[in-house]
Amino acid sequence: MADFRDHPSAVRAGEELDLARLDPFLRSHFPGETGPLVVEQYPSGHSNLTYSVHLGDRELVLRRPPFGSAVKSAHDMGREYRVLSKLHAAYPPAPRVLFYCDDVTVLGAPFYGMEPIPGIILRREPPAGLELSPETARRLSQSFVENLARLHSLDYAAIGLGELGKPQGYLERQVRGWTERYHGSKTHGLPEVGAICAWMKEKMPSRCEASLIHNDYKYDNVVLDPNDITRIVGVLDWEMCTIGDPLTDLGTALAYWIDAEDPDDLQRIRWGPTACPGSLTRAEIVEHYARTTGREVTDIGFYLVFARFKIAVIVQQIYYRYQQGLTKDERFASMPALIKVLLRAGLRATETGVL
Repeated sequence: MADFRDHPSAVRAGEELDLARLDPFLRSHFPGETGPLVVEQYPSGHSNLTYSVHLGDRELVLRRPPFGSAVKSAHDMGREYRVLSKLHAAYPPAPRVLFYCDDVTVLGAPFYGMEPIPGIILRREPPAGLELSPETARRLSQSFVENLARLHSLDYAAIGLGELGKPQGYLERQVRGWTERYHGSKTHGLPEVGAICAWMKEKMPSRCEASLIHNDYKYDNVVLDPNDITRIVGVLDWEMCTIGDPLTDLGTALAYWIDAEDPDDLQRIRWGPTACPGSLTRAEIVEHYARTTGREVTDIGFYLVFARFKIAVIVQQIYYRYQQGLTKDERFASMPALIKVLLRAGLRATETGVL
């Protein structure tokens, strides 16, 4: 049987770990392991760095901040570890964490370890040879929505995460904060930013509903069962998890979701196989979420515009690190084009009202 699971590869230049310091740290946590330390890297992430670590027979995943990032709030390893340490028991798709290290003399930054979740991760295109029939694509996209609804249904206070965020005023803080982050990492003059920000301030919904939200929910952050790819067995990358408006989470998922009928500029930045035959459209995702949760979704257009703006700013922050020479990852060189596409798509949505 073909192996479509996600596999690591060689560590990128400039992102190597200090194995001489990591080795004794790991052996202090796993004293029974006598085999060699071998480290590889999962190559597709753009923010926090993720490594596959083998210590003898023990396999684990290590997460650390990107090298050279000045945006500390986006890479708080201690916060991510605390969230997962409480979340896994109530929501098993969240990884089970193993340890946390705040001693920066080990790797130059805090980091944590977690158990791996073997499975398939869908990136821009399905792995070669993996059949994604219309029926499978439809059921997978329904599972994608239902899994998000499951997260939003958790009693976050009961599982010990009640202090994670401040729901009151969440939307206003988010719009203001992401606008400030854009200007803090600005490298080009982009006229769409002013128009979008003015529109968001004018159209901001007045609501105070709150749930636990992932904040970066998309196909390449979910792990699928290799024996049934319509079943989600893992959700990764919890660095932005907080307590906030659940429709911001849905909006983020929509911003990453490219429909088959979308224009060419959006097709070129597709993050996953969301446009393949059988997949739900963005409008159908909203309908399925509303049916599953019973939530009112009439303002979802605002959340899509905000999410496209937020993703554009995240990409801008990554590109800023590259432009400043803080990372040598050549994948980042073409990011200004992606930022423009996201902003133009957001502006179109403000003008047309179409998801």
